[in-house]
Amino acid sequence: MTNQTTKNLTQQHEAAGLSGEITYSDKVIETIIGKSLETVPGLLAVSGGFLTDFKNKIVNSDNVTEGVNVEVGTKQVATDLKIVVEYGRDIPEIVENIKTLISQEVARMTHLEVVEVNTHVVDIKTRGEFEKESVTVQDCVTEAGKATSEFVSEQANKAGEAIAQTAEQVKGAVEDSRVQ
Repeated sequence: MTNQTTKNLTQQHEAAGLSGEITYSDKVIETIIGKSLETVPGLLAVSGGFLTDFKNKIVNSDNVTEGVNVEVGTKQVATDLKIVVEYGRDIPEIVENIKTLISQEVARMTHLEVVEVNTHVVDIKTRGEFEKESVTVQDCVTEAGKATSEFVSEQANKAGEAIAQTAEQVKGAVEDSRVQ
């Protein structure tokens, strides 16, 4: 299957005596599938491949279509997924949940029939391993920035207190040295 993001699906529809067409971009079907997969227990991620996974280690991404490839016909949809599952879970049950959910959501929103869901399990990890590996360079830089900001703020407060204390001491010394 190929990912044709520019291909559109057109459906005929009639309402109130008017005819017309509904057109779906592949990205719409991919988004429906990607969003529906966010709720599958035991599914840790849909993998977009080496370059996408590498990019996601550098910056945070909310792109739910990564790793979802669709082939859209006039009445039917087929999809290919590469998934990462949680260690210790029943993988065939996870895949069945994925198929059921995709089929229901695509049909509910578009009235298209999902005829094929090809699932390739590319990795298996514990939830802890997955969460540890999900920390991006962007997350690390953000955390370092926060820590640096807190440190600078603390040091500025200390410097301000020291200056205020020194100013009070100088003021006291000047007042003591004045001739009465």
